[in-house]
Amino acid sequence: MPTYHDPLQDAAEASEALRALAHASRVFDNPADTYRVLGDLLSGVRSLRQVLDQVGSAHLLHRGRAHDDDGDQAIGAAEALAAADDLHHAGTLLDGVEERVNTAMTHSGRIAWHAPAQELDREAVSTEAPRRWISVVFLQGAEADEVLDLIDRDGPDAAIEHLRNWDYGEETTDAALENGYVYDEPPTGQLDRTVIDGDYTLTYNPFMGPVNLLRSHPAAMSDPDLDETDVVLAREAISGVGPLDASTPRTAVTPASARTQQGSAVVERDWFAGPARSYGSAGRGMSL
Repeated sequence: MPTYHDPLQDAAEASEALRALAHASRVFDNPADTYRVLGDLLSGVRSLRQVLDQVGSAHLLHRGRAHDDDGDQAIGAAEALAAADDLHHAGTLLDGVEERVNTAMTHSGRIAWHAPAQELDREAVSTEAPRRWISVVFLQGAEADEVLDLIDRDGPDAAIEHLRNWDYGEETTDAALENGYVYDEPPTGQLDRTVIDGDYTLTYNPFMGPVNLLRSHPAAMSDPDLDETDVVLAREAISGVGPLDASTPRTAVTPASARTQQGSAVVERDWFAGPARSYGSAGRGMSL
């Protein structure tokens, strides 16, 4: 750290900093950073100009104490005057350096640096495809309380692993698309907590109980099974709003009625009810 009072230590640190800068500035990953570096260098050049003048003045001020190795004061004083003169000349030359660096910084500041073409191509390739989220299982009441106990005991990752038993892959996806358990983003309430594990997103309210496991699903531009009227906006799905009937206005659907509205839509199998097996086989004494 600079001392602002010890020229020996500050000069040593300035030298080390310039050596480090000489090493670091060999490569600029972002050419826009050169502008900020030029600004610091310009400040450094101005400070160096002041330092040279002050070191020269010190030679003049203390020339009466100057001697050569043989103790000749006249020769020592002459060397002090010569050093002060050269330092003054070096400072004058730095005035030109300052002007050139300042001009270069002005030109650099007018540049709008663009990313290289190959980087833009990589960004285009790596852009994540739009996704929606389908509900794998939604639990309330006592069933949700059992999962919340599991979260308290073993953490949310254990709950996600357990609730994944309700995911039957394409069957679950088809049922969610048919019944409208599809969201533009994972629905969450003000007090809900969210945990992400790969394609799965777990949302739960540790105080009021609802637990919802969702899985991401690519939002195909022309998905014949997915009608925009069946996609539930996340803000309308807080606390477990389920399907929307295409003929029912959004404002007429409530969290309590939404799950009931289409509860009988799938006669053969209720995809969002728990599987017919107990979690007790895993040694947790819990069944959903």
